[in-house]
Amino acid sequence: MRLRVEFTTEPFDLDEAPAHALVAREVIEAAELDAVDVGPFGNTAEGGADEVLTAVDALLRRTLAAGATRISLQVNVLGEGDA
Repeated sequence: MRLRVEFTTEPFDLDEAPAHALVAREVIEAAELDAVDVGPFGNTAEGGADEVLTAVDALLRRTLAAGATRISLQVNVLGEGDA
């Protein structure tokens, strides 16, 4: 099964990326995922279910520890032909 995760961390800071945002980027880029897109207002990544779920666990734990006060998260199951 393939999954797509979309997430944002808050609070936002338009002048400088907060520590939790940098940690989120680090977690997602280090995970064994593909189709990673990291941006200032939202992030997405795709991969196998185990890899995505492992990354989500690390993402939640590490960004909260780094000062995130809110994490918005959506996980979708990808069907054949979804990309």
